[in-house]
Amino acid sequence: MATTDRPPRNGFVRMARKLYQPIGFSKGYNAVLWFIFSGALFGFTLARFPSTNVYGVFCNQDAPGPNLAAPGECYHYLQPYYATGMMLHLAGVLPASLFALVQFVPVIRHKYIIIHRISGYLSILLSFMGVVGAIMIVPISFGGSLEIQAAGGFLAIIFVSSIIMGYINIKRLQIEQHRIWMLRAWFYATSIITLRIVFIIAANIISTRGPFFSSIPCGQLVFTIGRDLVQQEYPSCAPFFSGEDLSAHAAVRANMASPKHASEAAAALNVAFGMAAWIAFAIHMVGVEIYIKLTPTEHERLRQVSYERQRKAGYSNPGRAGLTIDRFGDSERWVPLNERGDTNVHSHGFFDTSELKSA
Repeated sequence: MATTDRPPRNGFVRMARKLYQPIGFSKGYNAVLWFIFSGALFGFTLARFPSTNVYGVFCNQDAPGPNLAAPGECYHYLQPYYATGMMLHLAGVLPASLFALVQFVPVIRHKYIIIHRISGYLSILLSFMGVVGAIMIVPISFGGSLEIQAAGGFLAIIFVSSIIMGYINIKRLQIEQHRIWMLRAWFYATSIITLRIVFIIAANIISTRGPFFSSIPCGQLVFTIGRDLVQQEYPSCAPFFSGEDLSAHAAVRANMASPKHASEAAAALNVAFGMAAWIAFAIHMVGVEIYIKLTPTEHERLRQVSYERQRKAGYSNPGRAGLTIDRFGDSERWVPLNERGDTNVHSHGFFDTSELKSA
């Protein structure tokens, strides 16, 4: 594992190193970022695990009390197709997130490569299962408007594409490319946490502006607040009650701050969700690219490791056997250290020979 020979600046740094170096970090800022993002994902995952019981917990059909779904959402999730989709999504993406957390612990990557491999394969398979479930439920999630469906499709495409790129590169022993694509994949995936923060805030803000309205099926309104209140509040649902139009909708005011009933809170969440999704995606897409650009030394170190592994494996283009820009783009060809006039590639402090194990 990589370590640093620089003396600690003060007692706090000395104590911090005793905490983060045993798990494989050589730099404090990496350990801090890992702690923040991994801690957020770990906490969110554990909090959502009970939701995998869609009928008993998520929609709470087994006992009285609140459920974990947003107001009115269980109108759809109690239907077999959407219940199956939610089960697939949660049973896939939640354990996949825990396996992904294992992947980003340096000591496991360096010393316990078999655990890294197994958890990696499990994370990929479970992630794809979760994506299938998400595609099944996105047409009804928080109103299922077109911007929400587009956001769900967009996240599925960039997440799955990044996973595939990471997988192809590691099979070609292109470790630095594997690193950046897996970082991208899970930064994109964890945008769902930021999304929830943004859309709760936005739902409260729009409640005091506007007014904003959400079109909600009358059947869902009856499920949420009862037949009598729907007939009193939403005359546009008359065709639904007469049987003339069972697909009738009503325009419900978005009001999260002081709702008259649960459907107004649901309307606020519906209105805010699509916008919050795109904002969260933008934050995480920009954030991961900033992080990648701020860690060029790690990128170069891993590329040198890739070169050594590919050369040992007999690849014809060591150092660029994977999906690298100098092989497929217009970048200058990458040159390993021993071809830069340096007779000893291990003389540079950033090179770590412990990663020369076979992939």
